[in-house]
Amino acid sequence: MSAERDSAVGEQISDGGRKTAKAAKTAAAGGSASAKKAAPARKTPARKAPAKKATAKKATAKKPAAKKAAPAREPAAKKASARKAAPAKSSAALKKAPAPRKQVVAPKKATASVPAAPAKTVAAHPQGESRTALVRRARRINRELAEVYPYAHPELDFENPFQLVVATVLSAQTTDLRVNQTTPALFAKYPTPEDLAAADPEEVEEILRPTGFFRAKTKSVIGLSKALVEQFGGEVPGRLEDLVKLPGVGRKTAFVVLGNAFGRPGITVDTHFQRLVRRWKWTDETDPDKIEAAVGALFPKSDWTDLSHHVIWHGRRICHARKPACGACPIAPLCPAYGEGETDPEKAEKLLKYEKAGRPGQRLRPPQAYLDAGGRAAPPLGAG
Repeated sequence: MSAERDSAVGEQISDGGRKTAKAAKTAAAGGSASAKKAAPARKTPARKAPAKKATAKKATAKKPAAKKAAPAREPAAKKASARKAAPAKSSAALKKAPAPRKQVVAPKKATASVPAAPAKTVAAHPQGESRTALVRRARRINRELAEVYPYAHPELDFENPFQLVVATVLSAQTTDLRVNQTTPALFAKYPTPEDLAAADPEEVEEILRPTGFFRAKTKSVIGLSKALVEQFGGEVPGRLEDLVKLPGVGRKTAFVVLGNAFGRPGITVDTHFQRLVRRWKWTDETDPDKIEAAVGALFPKSDWTDLSHHVIWHGRRICHARKPACGACPIAPLCPAYGEGETDPEKAEKLLKYEKAGRPGQRLRPPQAYLDAGGRAAPPLGAG
């Protein structure tokens, strides 16, 4: 636009003012028209100019990025420092990483340990049986066995506490039947503690030979007889702490004597008792003293002696060690171990022993209640 004005002025100067006003007006109109025509041309560059500026800005924006990328091509010393810095960040990240891992793992351990505490208590019970349910089931088993064996009694022949304590010591590692067949000759020759304390060991050994381990048993019965004479005036004491001091007498023997000679409740934990209470999941303990405590806690003290008879009798007649007669068991619905033995009723019937199989029991002189219930007395030694 300025160039056009300059040319117009130049023309006026060269003409020396010869042009008329009309010509001037025409020139001015022409100039304005040319200005109007030139305006669009100016607008176009004006619009493109910002675009160019924008591209310029983009270029400038890209250039700093290139400058930032340039440090990657810096000398090896700077690269090494960058590498050293990188592990520091990664190690810091690794140090922070275990924190969330512990938070994730800790709950898993906690949830896994929740059932572990009751496991000691519940593991002993079938299918997560509660303590209350265990007590009810155990007492129901005892009631059922009391109906099956209403005549249950100690299966050792005895007439007084002295004979019972001696017979119980002799029953170790043998059957009550063999003891009952042996003690008549022993008590006939040595009826009192004083007599047995003064006996010739060789003669006693000869009498006790059928019971097995006769030398050790001879030493025990002579020793306990001497202790009774020297410490208790020839009388069997009626206290647990005194009985266990006698040679060959442990808690099992002491409770047999206390429960059956003195009428004081006690649990007799013999091999049959241990086997059955574990099969029934009353306890998982293996130590006799711990079994005694665990089972004793399930029953009132007044039931302990009869409970011992019921369990032992059931173990000898039906729930045998090697092959239980599950198919003939009266408490099968209450037994967690049902199926370990013969489940066929006919085959199980053939496994029964003593009076359950129509055969004699273990006592030569059983109580009248046993005979009234259909039990048969055992034959003496050497008979039949």
